[in-house]
Amino acid sequence: NTVFCMDKSVTAVVIQGLAEHKDTLGAPLCPCRHYDDKEAEADQGYWNCPCVPMRERKECHCMLFLVPGTDFAGDETNITMEEIQAGIAPMQ
Repeated sequence: NTVFCMDKSVTAVVIQGLAEHKDTLGAPLCPCRHYDDKEAEADQGYWNCPCVPMRERKECHCMLFLVPGTDFAGDETNITMEEIQAGIAPMQ
């Protein structure tokens, strides 16, 4: 029972980062954190999306999964490929 951020560009950038990590590391390692060793972190699994804080306490510091009614929570639970592409375009 979560929703995306009201600013879908946030959702788009996080999804892009997760996809890149899935491709390069074999796991959807959280893209919102710094890691000294990404491969070791991906193997350990704590920060693989959905991360342990999200699974245990519904805390997503990436703002990908938000509890309805909290700050920055939107109303949407879906995002289109077009919205993702538009959201990441300024970053490319």
